[in-house]
Amino acid sequence: MSRLLLRASLMLCASALLTELDAQPITPFSAQKAERLLRDKYSCLGCHAHKGEGGQLAPSLHDVRSRRDAAYIAAMVSDPQHTKPGASMPRTRMPATELTLIVRYLGGDPAKIVLNPAPTPAAVADGRQLYAQWCAGCHGLTGKGDGPNAKALPVAPARHSDAKAMSARSDDALFDTIEAGGAIMNKHHRMPAFGGSLNTVQIRALVAYIRTLCQCQGPAWSRDGGEP
Repeated sequence: MSRLLLRASLMLCASALLTELDAQPITPFSAQKAERLLRDKYSCLGCHAHKGEGGQLAPSLHDVRSRRDAAYIAAMVSDPQHTKPGASMPRTRMPATELTLIVRYLGGDPAKIVLNPAPTPAAVADGRQLYAQWCAGCHGLTGKGDGPNAKALPVAPARHSDAKAMSARSDDALFDTIEAGGAIMNKHHRMPAFGGSLNTVQIRALVAYIRTLCQCQGPAWSRDGGEP
């Protein structure tokens, strides 16, 4: 057998083995790892409840397999906007191994994970509309931190209407928090990262709208023409 044929045969065997492993029930160790990822690393429990913990904005995760088929679960975890257009669930950027593990844990089929190209939003973004869709569930429509999900969070959401607090945050800090999530700014990881679903124009529109809620600007050093 030639090296080329041998390599192709080995790759087919490996692929078949991975498919077989994906089809097997998840082990207790893997289940515990998936639960830790959901609880301690990603923002999923900011909106979803799981085993008595988590938010109230979205359907619970502990029994999702009884309500949805495996293909839908895999598609929704990997690409929510294409699976359910208009959904207020951001695409969570994560390593393929962790994505596959979480999908398997929830009862999805890893073979159904398909990451479509991210949608191209309109160049002009409406900050008020974006805020109502993506932020108000926790922060409240007027930025008072009183959204319907606020009481379910382990840490109170930021009050975007608080001029004193928001004046201490630069526009860049607000942008980075929205784009990459709370953990990147040493805030709570239940604040999701929206960079997988919103483009730069949209995130800047959100920052500008937050400034209208607090009726304030960031620190002088962070503004054009401000003091160093």
